[in-house]
Amino acid sequence: MILFENSILRLDYSPSSDILEVGYPDLHDYLLVEIKHSIDILVDTVKHYDVKRVLLDSSRTSIEVNREESRMIAVYLATGMATTRVQKVARLQSPSAFVEHTAEANIDYITQTQSLPYQLQNFTTKEMAIGWLKA
Repeated sequence: MILFENSILRLDYSPSSDILEVGYPDLHDYLLVEIKHSIDILVDTVKHYDVKRVLLDSSRTSIEVNREESRMIAVYLATGMATTRVQKVARLQSPSAFVEHTAEANIDYITQTQSLPYQLQNFTTKEMAIGWLKA
């Protein structure tokens, strides 16, 4: 069931599996304020529905911002999710080498600077990600 949808984010929740599927937003500098607001809505939704598993789909994400702005959004999302009761976040990788390189650098930065209270893993297929989330 779709819990929220705007031009930036779509939150599709499956109550039977307790998995919230979220498409990672395209990062454009003119959208950063709206992206942060959408992340706030995501975090509030995760809290309200007490979601424990999140599938973060980056398979169609494009990045049109500099490294610092991309990192800021990733940190904002990771920090927000840390305020919830999420236990697992599965990230579906992008086929773009540039997007993956940026994402890996952001994840490395986050894991070095924060102690995340949830597990985070990258996957190349949705089936593998969902399997890990359900395990």
